[in-house]
Amino acid sequence: MAGILAWFWNERFWLPHNVTWADLKNTDEATFPQAEDLYLACPLAFCIFMIRLVFERFIARPCAMGLKIQANGPQKAQPNAILEKVFTAITKHPDEKRLEGLSKQLDWDVRTIQRWFRQRRNQEKPSTLARFSESMWRFTFYLYIFTYGVRFLKKTPWLWNTKECWYNYPYQPLTVDVHYYYILELSFYLSLLFSQFTDIRRKDFLIMFLHHMVTISLITFSYVNNMARVGTLVMCLHDAADVLIEAAKMANYAKCQILCNLLFAMFAILFISSRLGVYPVWILNTTLFESWEIVGPYPSWWVFNLLLIMLQLLHSFWSYLIVKTACRAISKGKVGKWNPLHVSKDDCSDIESSSDEDDSPPPYQKHHSSATNGTNKNHGTNGYLTGALYPDEH
Repeated sequence: MAGILAWFWNERFWLPHNVTWADLKNTDEATFPQAEDLYLACPLAFCIFMIRLVFERFIARPCAMGLKIQANGPQKAQPNAILEKVFTAITKHPDEKRLEGLSKQLDWDVRTIQRWFRQRRNQEKPSTLARFSESMWRFTFYLYIFTYGVRFLKKTPWLWNTKECWYNYPYQPLTVDVHYYYILELSFYLSLLFSQFTDIRRKDFLIMFLHHMVTISLITFSYVNNMARVGTLVMCLHDAADVLIEAAKMANYAKCQILCNLLFAMFAILFISSRLGVYPVWILNTTLFESWEIVGPYPSWWVFNLLLIMLQLLHSFWSYLIVKTACRAISKGKVGKWNPLHVSKDDCSDIESSSDEDDSPPPYQKHHSSATNGTNKNHGTNGYLTGALYPDEH
């Protein structure tokens, strides 16, 4: 184990040339980031998760009730042992051949069986109240942490001149504000990683899992090798758009469609401009070029920048979905009717549909025009957008 630890914490990987861990030990004059500081994030992540449960139960839930958001979930499918066995053991989306076989076996018409499977799928979705509570919790945290980040960063020199992130690196003392900001952000994303397995199951589960892993790795990497200054810029930049998308989701669940559309438009503009404009020009420029010029590359520098580039690829993917959704709605001439919250994105800033909506029918069912019109009459543009972007369900 000692050999493994010595290999993992090899100074030639983590630190610039001629710098050792002994050089970054805490002294009476200065405090530097220590890897063991991050252990605090694990119990704190659990505490944040528990605070969330209390918040959703005693704050978010009463707010939702005040907005007339109902606690009851989608209509439940009538009990049927044969269909339940097919649903749980074989498929949640039976094809036409299987539907016809079940129709003969049960003496039910195909349309009734289609409706049963749709209701059974919706039955697994949480209520709108649960979705609202989750979004309100995330909105509250993002608003707090973003406000804190802006208030403390505006007093720092590296916000105004990113080269300050690299002057005297890595001998930059750790301030109380930076330490608190890092530990709280890391704890929150650890809690999100854990709660992904207990929260509403989303279509972009794997994408968001990758996003959380990249984020946690970036926070850990930048703290351990004292790239904390540029790390605070990255975190603050990402928190800005997350506030708006959670607010838009709450407006959607409260059926305030005009407010929802307005907030989503603001989110889309801020997200695309910050993630595809500010992030590469401001963040990647300083981590790739200014740091190369002032400090020079070393092994963990390459890994850190690789993670930042992976994050940029995720930004591009989500921006594509946002633009695609907006363009399709505009091209259909239904801007006044469409619900924009059908592109999926997290924790972080995911976008999702309301839980009380039906599923779009699979392609083979489209020839049943009467059934389609009957079951999807409330979809409007939403059904088109959801089906076009994501064939799977939450």
